[in-house]
Amino acid sequence: MTNFSKLLAATAIASSLLVPAFAAETIKIGVAGPYTGANATFGEQVFNGVSTYVNQVNAAGGINGKQIELVKGDDACEPKQAVAVANRFVDQDQVQAVIGHFCSSSTIPASEIYNDAGILEMTPSSTNPAVTERGFDNVFRGCGRDDQQAVVAAGFILDTLKRDKIALIHDKDTYGQGLVDAVKKTIEERGIAPVLYEGLTRGERDFNALVTKIKSAGANAVYFGGLIPEGGPLVRQLKEQGVDVVFVSGDSFAQVELIAAAGGAENLANVYYSATPDPLADPKTKDVQEALTKANVTPANYVLYGYANAQAVVAALKAGEDLKSQADWLRNNTVDSAIGEITWDEKGDIKNFNFVFYNFDDKGTPVLVE
Repeated sequence: MTNFSKLLAATAIASSLLVPAFAAETIKIGVAGPYTGANATFGEQVFNGVSTYVNQVNAAGGINGKQIELVKGDDACEPKQAVAVANRFVDQDQVQAVIGHFCSSSTIPASEIYNDAGILEMTPSSTNPAVTERGFDNVFRGCGRDDQQAVVAAGFILDTLKRDKIALIHDKDTYGQGLVDAVKKTIEERGIAPVLYEGLTRGERDFNALVTKIKSAGANAVYFGGLIPEGGPLVRQLKEQGVDVVFVSGDSFAQVELIAAAGGAENLANVYYSATPDPLADPKTKDVQEALTKANVTPANYVLYGYANAQAVVAALKAGEDLKSQADWLRNNTVDSAIGEITWDEKGDIKNFNFVFYNFDDKGTPVLVE
């Protein structure tokens, strides 16, 4: 009798291992990013974009008749917290896919956990090349790469702005330093050495000593790798000390919060940032914009990336219940998304991702640099 009971238990366990990932009543998608802390705005924007699209999918019947359930994971852009979120997603929430994380420093360690678990992950914003350079089959990027952005940025500073005394400033984070190091490599390949290479610390707000170094180095351009909470005050303090430089940064500057952080729109006259061409200017995104407006969501930059990444992940989940089917579908199909048509290469990067540059008018509104 005891042996028979053990046989039944073993059979039950074996049967449970054969249950498809989608056997649950809902299909869970984790949405990981900073929902608290200095970068909480970015996390909420991504989530608003994801949830708007998912609500549409659920209203239309869900995925193969099952409703999608979103699970939030707050990593505050902290690597250790990101690992905790990833473990919770896998062990407790049992998500079938993840949209996130936001910061590269969070995405890289968390993706190892998703890879071990065989869970599809797509990041809407992590641009560090290492995200997709480790041979993981499950990791995809719904944005560009730093090395792509760096080539464009270096050319823009040297050829368009005609500045060759460049101070390179980063925030010591995977995203910020990775972006600056890629710019450094690109300008050095063109025979230009930076006049200053310096790191600041996230959470800092007093950059007067750094501004003095930039001035003393004779810089006529600053390239900054980092986020608005530090980049904005640096812009303001450069202006306050009368340092005449152009200030160039990456796609994290595409946020209205920059105006207040920099001390007002008047301080943004010589500030530029690289980003994807404005999806709002594309007539093909009219339906997306209307859907967001109807949901009372402002179609800001990372809202659109969240929406687009959700479109891709949902399409992959519809294609199959296992990771191989999902990954194969993404690598062999095009998604007509909120940020345009996107396809992926074998590494999981978007093919032919395009960067352009913006600066600001006197009201702080981004203007495309022709």
